[in-house]
Amino acid sequence: MTYLIEPHYTHGTPEKTAVLLVNLGTPDAPTPAAVRRYLKEFLGDPRVVEIPRPIWWLILNGIILNTRPKKSAAKYASIWQPEGSPLKVYTEQQTHLLRSALQQLTDAPLVVDYAMRYGTPSIPDVLEKLKAQNCQRILLLPLYPQYAASTTATATDAVYACMQKMRNTPALRVVKHFHDTPGYIAASVQNIRAYWTLHGRPEVLIMSFHGLPRYTLDKGDPYHCECQKTGRLIAEGLGLTPEQYRITFQSRFGRAEWLQPYTTATLQELGKRKTRRVDVVCPGFVADCLETLEEIAQEGREDFLHAGGAEYHYIPCLNARPDWVAALAQLVLDNLHGWLGKTDAAALEQTRLRALALQEKPQLRRG
Repeated sequence: MTYLIEPHYTHGTPEKTAVLLVNLGTPDAPTPAAVRRYLKEFLGDPRVVEIPRPIWWLILNGIILNTRPKKSAAKYASIWQPEGSPLKVYTEQQTHLLRSALQQLTDAPLVVDYAMRYGTPSIPDVLEKLKAQNCQRILLLPLYPQYAASTTATATDAVYACMQKMRNTPALRVVKHFHDTPGYIAASVQNIRAYWTLHGRPEVLIMSFHGLPRYTLDKGDPYHCECQKTGRLIAEGLGLTPEQYRITFQSRFGRAEWLQPYTTATLQELGKRKTRRVDVVCPGFVADCLETLEEIAQEGREDFLHAGGAEYHYIPCLNARPDWVAALAQLVLDNLHGWLGKTDAAALEQTRLRALALQEKPQLRRG
């Protein structure tokens, strides 16, 4: 193993703590070429698709990467914003707002940044930036409320892989999930209430989560159970009866059985029953993206209305809501316990002077 060269270090440089937000990722542009690069990295991850590698390599490179990029690029184009991909735009906003919020809450040297598991900015590139800023402690916060091996775990895989190449590894903490934390639930409830205040209430609220193959549940992935708990807590916060909400799963891919009930089938069923109005919210996403803005807001509407439903509403994700940013800041502080304290300028200066004095002793220059 050849380790990466460590950044230049000067004695007395204060150590910093970093908060690294990680989201799934997005193509750099809504074009077939950019989407192909993104899908190759995303679908090539063995955590994402648990099919024997030789078989999946043939399927991915022989079929999917030759047929899907053009169709997916058109979908991305339908939701692309002037600033770029919605997922990237909202993740950048959350990072900026979180940084500002934490600056009001602590005087400690704190760096807040974000990376994408697939695409840019990449986890290796951002970790290199953090190392250059002398971040000796890193709190990794994957922006997935519910833990899944194909989301949270693959983010930690990427960080661990980078750290294996470092000679001087930083201390690392990981926020595994936040599916039932009070701040996240309260912000989710208030997000829905605020929408209903402006637009009225539905007959049925659907809480649609990203789907996973059924075998993930059978093999011990807690994702399904955590989605159920999130949905139940939000429903309780809204005062809904069991008849007034459904918990469903979207984004099915392939022929294998996935977590049920399926969002598409549920929308079609409610449409056939002539349900007057259905609202759909996606609590598994904290930022709007292709899966929410195109699959749910656009395709879901067509599924419901074409089946006979009367009125369909998509409720946006938390995005940059102030109550969500406040909840995110509290989540960070809860997980930084023991790493932060008030910065004492005089104490830092004394530390720097002591370090400079030590540098004058040749035998301790590298100490």
